[in-house]
Amino acid sequence: MNISVVVHGDDGVVVDKLESHRGVLTVARSCAEIAEVIALCETGLADAVILAGPAEEVDTQDIDSMIERGVPVVVLCDDVAQGQRLRAAGAYVSPTGTPAAELGILVTRARAELGHRERGPDPAHAGEPANGTTGKRARVVVFWGPVGSPGRSLVALNYAVECALGDEDVVLLDADTYGASQAVQLGLLDEAAGIAQICRTVDSGRFDATKLERICAPVVIAGARMRVATGLPRASRWPELRPTALRRAVLALQEGCDTIVVDVAAPLELDEELSFDTAAPQRNGVTAAMLRVADEIYAVGAADSIGVPRLIRALEELHEVLGELEMKVVFNKVSAANVGASPRQALAETWERFGPEIPVAAYLPHDAAAVDAALLAGSALAEIAPHSGLRVAIAGLAGRRIRAKTPLLRRFTPSM
Repeated sequence: MNISVVVHGDDGVVVDKLESHRGVLTVARSCAEIAEVIALCETGLADAVILAGPAEEVDTQDIDSMIERGVPVVVLCDDVAQGQRLRAAGAYVSPTGTPAAELGILVTRARAELGHRERGPDPAHAGEPANGTTGKRARVVVFWGPVGSPGRSLVALNYAVECALGDEDVVLLDADTYGASQAVQLGLLDEAAGIAQICRTVDSGRFDATKLERICAPVVIAGARMRVATGLPRASRWPELRPTALRRAVLALQEGCDTIVVDVAAPLELDEELSFDTAAPQRNGVTAAMLRVADEIYAVGAADSIGVPRLIRALEELHEVLGELEMKVVFNKVSAANVGASPRQALAETWERFGPEIPVAAYLPHDAAAVDAALLAGSALAEIAPHSGLRVAIAGLAGRRIRAKTPLLRRFTPSM
């Protein structure tokens, strides 16, 4: 078996060592520019990359770009601090004087482990904690839906609040790269964008669950406390959210809380590279990365004659782009005015006839008055309209049983 490697930053020592050894590693190219290395990873000419230059000049974003293209990265480094930073970015670190035979073993193992991560965790060991972790692993719940404002951000916020009211340690991430709205819903004036700060902290290489959680703004609603990483105040700042950095942040946060709720944008197409001559950033890569890392996915669709077909087409597109993902459907804004008499039954029959084989998790009633009041107050339904049918339904989705308040009927006394 021959493994084609691309070497960067080498003065000839590493290449000569590998070629004279004649082992499993074959040097395909020696590059002076990191952009050329990433381009070779994009074309598939590199099975692995060896970075032999100064470790402090290695950018974690470049490592992300190579790993995202399925190419493992080995960095030759003797500095302990730099080695920790690079390992946190997903690279394999080895001393600069590592023999060629050992490099071959390391690269072979790196390729095997990277392929295992892309296929997902082994179900037989899914519940086992990773080495060096506390064993705590939060569940990641992602709310996604088609274009057209189906209400996924509203549902995500109130779902997170209900989990917090259930004595869970909750972190809400606003990862919508088109129209972040969690800060507005909560009345937070945050131009700093907590989600962007999280990505910058991850890129620095010195982070843990506690440090990332402190970046999130503390919010208290109806007596329950949770943390919120606010989204981008301007959509033009979307390059600040790198998919791999946010994915590593979520994996780190899983060790410090119980539930991570993520609000993502609707678009899924990953075709930005068609507009560039080189490897391009992916605006929709954040949505794809969060959907791939999620433990639970809720596809939120508007319960009307436009929202249901949009949801069906969006689910088909999701399957084409990301493959088979386990998820559940949530119909929002359910009302007789939009669907007709017996709206739940009508939606269930329509979904069974035209929709994909995805279960419906909830039918959320339309309650414009409660939603408007909560938005005006910069709070959630649990605090503004605790007995509304919409709040009760979202609480049920989060596993909490709450009774709706039955309105009192006034006795009608006919006038004489």
